[in-house]
Amino acid sequence: MSLFITFEGGEGCGKSTQAKALHRRLRRQGYQAHLVEEPGGTSLGRTLRSFVKWPRGLPLKMRDKVLEATVGEQLFLLPMVPEAELFLFAASRAQLLVEIIQPQLAQGHTVVCDRYAFSSLAYQGYGRGLDLKLIESINQLATRGIWPQLVILLDIDPVIGLARSKRKNEVSRFEEEDLDFHKRVRDGYLKLAAKEPERWLVIDGTLPKAKIGKIIWEKVSQLLSSKGYL
Repeated sequence: MSLFITFEGGEGCGKSTQAKALHRRLRRQGYQAHLVEEPGGTSLGRTLRSFVKWPRGLPLKMRDKVLEATVGEQLFLLPMVPEAELFLFAASRAQLLVEIIQPQLAQGHTVVCDRYAFSSLAYQGYGRGLDLKLIESINQLATRGIWPQLVILLDIDPVIGLARSKRKNEVSRFEEEDLDFHKRVRDGYLKLAAKEPERWLVIDGTLPKAKIGKIIWEKVSQLLSSKGYL
C-alpha cells in the first residue's frame, strides 16, 4: 500500500526543509520512502529547472548536456511568458511522474514530493493570472490523475517568506516578483486548501521547525496507521 505526500507553499516557507526531515524520519523507521522535487528529479527535470527557476538574465551554459547557472559568462538570456513557464513545469512533472513517482507507488513505497501540480495552480494560475480550468486540464494530463493522499501547506506571510529567502541568498525567477504576486499565490494556496480540507494540512510556517515537524508526523502517522503500516 503506497502513500503519496506533497509539500506546498510560497517562497521561504520552509517546505523543503520539512520534506527532507519527513523523508529522513520515514527512512529511519524502516519505510521505503523516496524524496523528489519539482521541477527536477530526472535529467529532463533538472534541465528544465534551469529554465524556470533562475532569474531573468542569469547567464547559463551547456555542461554535461545539462543547463546550469554560471557566473561571469553571459551566453544567452531566458525571458519567459507565463504560458511557457506553465508548460515547462508540466513537462518536468510528467517526466517525474512516469520515471519515478508512478513506479515507486506501484511498488507500495512512500513518495514525498517537494511541490506538485498544485504549485501551477497557485503560481501560474492565481499568481500569473492564467485560466485555472486550463491549468487543471494540463495538470490532469501531466499527472495522469495521480494525486497525493496528503498535501502539506506551510502557510506564511510573503513578507516574512521573502525575507527568509534573501537571508539564505536564495534568488529565483519568483523572488523577483513584486509583493502583490506573492500575496496572490498565498491566497490561491489557501483557496485550494479550503476546497479539499480532507486532503490538505495547513500549518503556520512561522512555528518552530520542531513544532512543524511534530504536527506533520502526527498526521502522517495517522495515514500510515489507516493503511496498516503501524
